[in-house]
Amino acid sequence: MISNIREKIQNKHFLSLAGNGVMSLLGMATVALLYRALSLNDIGIWVFFQTTVLLADTFRSGFLTTAFIKFYAGATPQRSAEVAGSAWYIATFITGILALLNAPAFLFLHHISNPGLFLFCKWFGIAFICTLPTFMATCVLQGEQRFDRMLYIRFINQGSFILFVAVLMFLHKASLETTVYAYLISSLLTSIFAIAAGWSGIRHFARRSKESISEIFHFGKYSVGTTLSSNMFRTSDTYIINFMLGAPALAVYNIGLRLMEVVEIPLRSFAATGMPELSAAYNSHRSGEVINVMKKYAGMLTVALVPAFIVSVLCADFAVALIGGGKYAHTEAANVLRIFMGFALLYPIDRFFALTIDVIHQPKINFIKVLIMLAGNILGDFAGVWMFGNIYGVALTTVLPTLIGVLIGNWALQRYHPFSFFSVFSTGFTEVKALIKKGLPKRSITGQVALK
Repeated sequence: MISNIREKIQNKHFLSLAGNGVMSLLGMATVALLYRALSLNDIGIWVFFQTTVLLADTFRSGFLTTAFIKFYAGATPQRSAEVAGSAWYIATFITGILALLNAPAFLFLHHISNPGLFLFCKWFGIAFICTLPTFMATCVLQGEQRFDRMLYIRFINQGSFILFVAVLMFLHKASLETTVYAYLISSLLTSIFAIAAGWSGIRHFARRSKESISEIFHFGKYSVGTTLSSNMFRTSDTYIINFMLGAPALAVYNIGLRLMEVVEIPLRSFAATGMPELSAAYNSHRSGEVINVMKKYAGMLTVALVPAFIVSVLCADFAVALIGGGKYAHTEAANVLRIFMGFALLYPIDRFFALTIDVIHQPKINFIKVLIMLAGNILGDFAGVWMFGNIYGVALTTVLPTLIGVLIGNWALQRYHPFSFFSVFSTGFTEVKALIKKGLPKRSITGQVALK
């Protein structure tokens, strides 16, 4: 029994899920603390600042993450070192350029009236530099499928941040500015740990090559557009709500959005474990296996989300009160969560369709698809706010880009290797049943539980 438990804990899917779970749960705990420490207006400003920082950081992560894993996973040690060194070179270049572009903003800070933009212009360059080693470490560890080490990094990052925030609250020093300080210090500590542990891959910097740099660059120029445009969905929602409905409305909307971590945790986890598997199948020229892996992951997650959807719809008010406090219990936040969870049943298919399109070396299709999705989302947001005059209009339009993504993704993959769309669900149901059966204790002939 003990060996069976150890085997399940060391399973890559469990470790990836645990890593994302730790990060998300600690992140929600931090949000819960901040919602109690800061005013409604200040929370809206913090959400705007964080969203803008993550959007800018997407340029680096979008350029490198998918490209790195595609060329790194399953490669020879010599090739892996070359890819890691080349990725470090590109990441350092991108970081340096964006930090330099941010520097002149210090000269014009006194002209910036929006508090969120003020914080972003003041601190983005420093934050971007502090997070570089951590970012590269997550790329290397994901490519090596060392999700146990990724768990350590995420725990240090989120754990230190929540500790600093808790200390600030205890000392009655919690403010927008001190929260930014906590964010920067936790990012720096995590990067120092990643380098000291030898997980960042910086030792391979000298092993870079022009050929590998060019290869990553030409793949990344499409994937960055896809990732950047994809992240613009939530960012465009944030900007439209902030400027059309105000920071307090953004704070309420953000509660429902943050609770969507119940969906994002398994999506990120299985995407992290599924991409190396998809890449290995594609690099071995097994198109049928690529589609089977895609159907397994997308279908499994879709089936697994059905109970989560039911629970979240029934318990939305309680979840909102738990995260935001009693004053948010009867706001629009609970219904925003219910709306999102209804559309979330399509998220696994959309996510794994997009991931597979990248793996089969068609990032341009994803890029064009995401641009169409973004256009649909922005137009829908404006129309929704105009029609409803509140955050419901923004939440309801979420279904439009998701449907666009699923339809275009299905078209692209059917061209690569035809399959039945509905077989995704049947495959997922079969996989979930197999997992449940495997997880049940084995019984001997006499009907007693067999202990190993």
